Amino acid sequence: MTGRTLVAGVGNIFLRDDAFGVEAARLLSARPGQAGVEIKDFGIRGVHLVYELLDGCDLFVLIDAAVRGHEPGTVTVLEVDPADAAPQAQAAEAATPGVMDAHSLAPDDIFAMLTSMGGRPGRSLVVACEPADVSAGMGLSEQVQAALPHAVRAVEEILGHNQQEEGALDAEQADQSGRHSGGPGLGGRIATGH
Repeated sequence: MTGRTLVAGVGNIFLRDDAFGVEAARLLSARPGQAGVEIKDFGIRGVHLVYELLDGCDLFVLIDAAVRGHEPGTVTVLEVDPADAAPQAQAAEAATPGVMDAHSLAPDDIFAMLTSMGGRPGRSLVVACEPADVSAGMGLSEQVQAALPHAVRAVEEILGHNQQEEGALDAEQADQSGRHSGGPGLGGRIATGH
């Protein structure tokens, strides 16, 4: 366990709502920070994010726009097992072989690359927003712009819950063995609003 938490916003600012993760990371970075929590905008640098994750982290929160079939602007929180995401991305790559585009890595591609390089974050969550418009252009759609506070609140709740969990585990384990092993915490799929 590293005691490190990485919150990563990803997306392309030149594809309208695809910039959701970048904008959410920007808003989170402007708030007071917590010890051991890094909030970074990775934009379209998926390979850079993979290398950052190889340094290890106990909690990884990825913020991204994702088409999931919901109403535009809907924010969802998903717990992801990188080992489950990797085979899906590898199967898609096998079906359409070619050179990997480092500037358009989807979350599954990031997890597949990380797994293939032997990396594995302790826990991975995706805070996703249903986009309305990913055409060329700058600026979020009205629905996705309105979803930003929901995403920021969701990430802050995750971080707050994680911090409480670590504090409780530290206190409990100091009584028992003095070792910290982490725990499951939040989980499942949570629709947080739109």
